[in-house]
Amino acid sequence: MTKALEGAAEGVAVPRGPIGKTKLFFATHWVRGVPGQPTPEWVLRFAYGMWLVAFTFKVLGSSWDMSWHFKFIRDDFAPPHLINTVGTGIVIVLVAIHSYTGLGCDRRSLRLMQAGLVMFLVAAPLDVINHRVSGLDLTAWSPTHMLLYIGTGVMLAGVIDGWLKSAAPGRFRTLVLTGLWVFFLENTFFPNGQQEYGIISLRAWERGAPEAEPSLLSFAAEQIGHPVDRVAVLHFAMPIADWVYPLWGIGVSALVLALARHTIGRAWAATAVAAAYVAYRAIIWPLLVVGTFPASAIPFYLLAVGLAVDVAFRIGRSHRVLTPLAGGLLVTAFGYGALWLQAQLRPWLLGDAHTESAPPFAYWPALVVLAGLPVLWWALTRVRTHREVAVS
Repeated sequence: MTKALEGAAEGVAVPRGPIGKTKLFFATHWVRGVPGQPTPEWVLRFAYGMWLVAFTFKVLGSSWDMSWHFKFIRDDFAPPHLINTVGTGIVIVLVAIHSYTGLGCDRRSLRLMQAGLVMFLVAAPLDVINHRVSGLDLTAWSPTHMLLYIGTGVMLAGVIDGWLKSAAPGRFRTLVLTGLWVFFLENTFFPNGQQEYGIISLRAWERGAPEAEPSLLSFAAEQIGHPVDRVAVLHFAMPIADWVYPLWGIGVSALVLALARHTIGRAWAATAVAAAYVAYRAIIWPLLVVGTFPASAIPFYLLAVGLAVDVAFRIGRSHRVLTPLAGGLLVTAFGYGALWLQAQLRPWLLGDAHTESAPPFAYWPALVVLAGLPVLWWALTRVRTHREVAVS
């Protein structure tokens, strides 16, 4: 079965399935070219559809990986790593295709894709070496882990930039762009999972039902020369200062959502991106529990952060100064208010039960978000505006 798409204008019937499309692409478009040349719409949709598939594999692998490492001692060939590797393999093929043919990208978007991939491929073996030298290194905030996130983020920035410049305006363009921003938010927010999984893991140990295997707890305790007690489990599960979680989860997430709203250009786009990410976290939670893997607190407060960003755009009507100022005030109020409310759900609903509805967090970073977010928001808006003017 085939379907006549835009490729029919070239006298070619485009197959429905991915295998047929792949064969057709290499038969008709595998030609050396420079970035920025016109791309047939079916090729563009197929390429960026595969980008979405690649990042889906990477997100599924990384989500399981975080849970896996709160239960087992690290294993280079653990199933989550293999799932993530499938996504990385698709990414390598896609970057090679963009680089050789020049289709579906311009010079800047291609350079971002290439740079992000190189950073990721350099970080991966460095992370393996770091684990060999340092041992467990569970924290999601280690230098090699951060390089993995940065590489993925740069790569995603290139994909978003390429899609924005190549795709024709319309509903499909908006849907793909929204999906890419959901992946960008997930990648940015991911390190905060350390505290979200960590607090549940600590409470599980306190109630006498540890989720981590005894071998993992013993190994973590030996690393600090301590018996397996609350001190060792606390060091294993919650090594990050309490000020990090709200600063990253509210302040940095708001910047990502503001950029998403700006580029998508639709009302309530930031809320939609945040809601899609929270929905994903809510869906994988029971799957992990059923699979007997550690679960985490879910960042429901991100819905309030996304809402605050969208309301700021409505108040400021995209004014380059008023919108960031309103955003700083609203994000701080909505974000911290929602996080506080989420943290109260456990005592309100479960009393003194040894579990939590949110990780512990400090309140003083609210001042940093209130003062710093408008400045960074304004700066990012100015940079993007200058780039749009230069392109036009």
